[in-house]
Amino acid sequence: MAEAVLELKGIRAGYGSVEVLHEVDLSLRRGSVLAVLGSNGAGKSTLLRVAAGLHPLGSGSVLLDGRRVANWSPDRLARHGLCLIPEGRGVFPRLTVRENLWMSTHLGVTRATAEEIAFARFPRLGERRDQMAGTLSGGEQQMLALARAVIVRPKVLLVDELSMGLAPQLVDSLYDSVRAIAADGVSVLVVEQFARAVLGMADRAAIMVSGRVVHQGTPAEVEEHLSSAYLGG
Repeated sequence: MAEAVLELKGIRAGYGSVEVLHEVDLSLRRGSVLAVLGSNGAGKSTLLRVAAGLHPLGSGSVLLDGRRVANWSPDRLARHGLCLIPEGRGVFPRLTVRENLWMSTHLGVTRATAEEIAFARFPRLGERRDQMAGTLSGGEQQMLALARAVIVRPKVLLVDELSMGLAPQLVDSLYDSVRAIAADGVSVLVVEQFARAVLGMADRAAIMVSGRVVHQGTPAEVEEHLSSAYLGG
C-alpha cells in the first residue's frame, strides 16, 4: 500500500449544535486520485473545508505527510503544499486570465513561470490570456481554477464538484486534466455528486451518506453500492 500523504481520522465537524460529519476516516495515497461520492448534503464539501483549514474541526485528526495540521490556517497549509479548488470555480471575474494566474505568485512563483505552466497545461487559456475571467465559459473558468492550483506545484489538490453546471463532454475533458495532474505526482482528493463523471479516472473511491463514509474501495467495488447508497446521477 502506497504511503498516505493526507489522512483524515475520526473527523467530526458541524455547524453550531448540528453535527454533519460523524467519525469520518479517509486516506489519500501519495500520487493517487481518491473520489468521494455522495448526494447533495452528504457532507462532502464540509469535509474538504475541514481538510483545507476553512472549517473548524470538532474532533479527530488531519495529518499532512504524517504531521497534525488540524489547527493550521489555510495559508500555512497552502505553503506546505495543500491547495483547494472550491465549489463554484473560485476565479476573480473582474481580472484577466493572466491577472488571475498572477494571484498565485505570492507563494514564490514568478509571473512568467505561472503563465508558462498554465498555458502549457491549458492552451485554451493562452488564447484568452487578456480576456476577463468573468466572460469565460464555465468550463474555461474551471480550467483557470485548475491552472491557478497547479502553478504552485501542490502536493495535495482538493477539488470540490468540478462538474457543477457543465456539459458531460466538457466534464470528461476536465477530469482528463485532473488525471494528468495526478500523473505528475500530485495527490488528488475530489468530491463529486455524479459518479459517472469521476469513477473512470479515480484510483480509489468512497461513498458518503449523511456525514458518514459507508463504502470504500476500488472504483469497481464502490460502483456496486451506488444505487443502494444514494445516487440519482
